[in-house]
Amino acid sequence: MKKHAVLLTVLFALTITLVSVSAIFWEFYKLNKQQYIDHIFTKYSVIVQIYREHKQRRSSEVELEANLAVYDLQIIKQKDHQKQILQEAKLLKEEGFKNINSSIMLSEKGLYTKNVVHRLRAFMYQYKNTIYFKIEGPNGSIFIKDEKLKPYRYFNIMYVYSMIFMVISFSFLLILRKLRPLILLRRKIARFGNGDMSVSFKTSSEDEIGMISNEIEAAREKIESLLESRTLFLRNLMHELKTPIAKGTIATQMLESPKQRERFKSIFSRLEALVTEFAMIEEVTSDSAKNDFHEYRLIDIIDGAIDMAMVERENVSVDVAAEKKMVANYRLYTTAIKNMIDNAMKYSPDHHISIILIHDELCFDSKGECIAHPLQYYIEPFTKDNPSKNSFGLGLYLVDSILKAHKQVLAHEYHNGVNRFIFAQA
Repeated sequence: MKKHAVLLTVLFALTITLVSVSAIFWEFYKLNKQQYIDHIFTKYSVIVQIYREHKQRRSSEVELEANLAVYDLQIIKQKDHQKQILQEAKLLKEEGFKNINSSIMLSEKGLYTKNVVHRLRAFMYQYKNTIYFKIEGPNGSIFIKDEKLKPYRYFNIMYVYSMIFMVISFSFLLILRKLRPLILLRRKIARFGNGDMSVSFKTSSEDEIGMISNEIEAAREKIESLLESRTLFLRNLMHELKTPIAKGTIATQMLESPKQRERFKSIFSRLEALVTEFAMIEEVTSDSAKNDFHEYRLIDIIDGAIDMAMVERENVSVDVAAEKKMVANYRLYTTAIKNMIDNAMKYSPDHHISIILIHDELCFDSKGECIAHPLQYYIEPFTKDNPSKNSFGLGLYLVDSILKAHKQVLAHEYHNGVNRFIFAQA
């Protein structure tokens, strides 16, 4: 969800906008339709007036039909047709009202006006695109077809609604189209972050996203140039250092004093070990070994690390199932385990280490005092507790760098006089 927050926000805004517009038009449609129905329903008053005069004057049916025809009204006399309309038609509106008939009467006291109140009901129906009126009274009813009035038509509203709907949708499509380069840019940045230096951010677009892409491309070229210069410098430096170290080692053998010979031999050995560790750190930090990952049995990696550490087998106890496998860079991971073994040999009083697998995490147990500082202190380069030890303070830093390349972290626990270092899952 978080990876597509902008896209989801745009789609959410589009949905809310379209739903809101649709709701507004729906309410407008209902209101407009009701106003239209109310407007045409007033024609029933004309029908009532004509019908009342017909009753008062007792005129003929022909005269009634003629008076109604003036207003495009036609009487429906067929009972079957009336019944069909009532069964299938849609009732648009009905209303009850009073009709007052006044007449002058003569009595013993003289003339007076007599008002007769009739309770009537008016109905308006829609049947097959035609409007029908029905007036019910105490003395019967009349069913009339209106040939002029037409049912409410929603085409104009639908046309306007469709146009607005299309304009809003098209506008959001343009926004999504403008956001598409941003999605592609995110993917390229992710590839670049994973070490793909061949990815190019260059674009011909001149909008804001295009400007950002071109700026990132310029930064990528500078980073690539710096990495190439760094790699070339380190490799040339290590290559140039190996030659005088080799010559110095050979020249050491020519010294007459055994004490001086051993001292210089130790110095050159330490320098060679330092160059080797620098080469390993450069390989890990430059991500050059990411493609050299394969599946190995964990026990084989541990055996390779023990051989690399050149310690006696009885000094290392291993409790790892033979069938346990992992995907790793063999050379780097054996180096990490070898450094943990070296660390135990230097600082454990009994020079013994136990390698065990607990919950799929490799643990290294060795007796000794608890480390004096938090673990973070020791995984920084060139840090160590005892300067007299034969170490450059790069062991745990290198272990931590290798574990990060394997999506693991280095952890530490201390319990009952035992230091436990753990290769934990990140």
